[in-house]
Amino acid sequence: MSSPESNSAREAELAPAKGTVTHRAIEAIKSMITGGQLTSGQRLPTERDLAVRLGISRSSMREAIRALTVLGILESRHGSGVYVTNLEAVDLLDTFGVVAEISPTSRLLEFLEVRRILESSAAALAAARIDEDQLADLRTRLEAMNGTDDPEEFLAADMAFHRTVTQAAGNEALAAIVEGLSSRTFRARVRRGHQEVGAFVQSREEHRRIYDALAARDPEAARSAAAAHVGAVVEWLRGQLD
Repeated sequence: MSSPESNSAREAELAPAKGTVTHRAIEAIKSMITGGQLTSGQRLPTERDLAVRLGISRSSMREAIRALTVLGILESRHGSGVYVTNLEAVDLLDTFGVVAEISPTSRLLEFLEVRRILESSAAALAAARIDEDQLADLRTRLEAMNGTDDPEEFLAADMAFHRTVTQAAGNEALAAIVEGLSSRTFRARVRRGHQEVGAFVQSREEHRRIYDALAARDPEAARSAAAAHVGAVVEWLRGQLD
């Protein structure tokens, strides 16, 4: 069995920077998951065993496990060990929303443009798949938006409306990405400024058009209505940058 000292020496030969070795460990664990050697919910071999198997030091293996835990791929259970998570899209893409939340205004525009593309596609899919309960939920959200001028209440109903649409699309990965782009902090930052030009009335009408297209089971109308809705915010923000 290799000693920690020999593992460290081997690392020095293989990579000039410790981060490179840690990256190798990350990729190795990911390959074990994609290759079926580790499955969802399975406990990882001990940190020591993994380090020996991959020929790296335990400190580098520890860093790799920590990084994969932050990404939602692994989870540490106190007193039990480290396990592969359920690998749900919403958990794996959680860090994506954090990036959107803390990005500067110029980058927000890029995220909004991505959201416009994805959310319009989600609306088109939802038009073909939405059920009556989901349509009823959308009507409830519309009524909430129509019945308030409070920014917080409006935003809550707005986000719930879009969450139902993306869920109705029936694609968990797509829903998780759009959710990340539509996080409360991200949308609140944009909405605060957008409200200065009296966007409530316009936003209510845009949501109604999305609902009407979904109720009519018209994918292209839903795609167009959703794209126009996000596009209005994109154009406002672009004007602020200009």
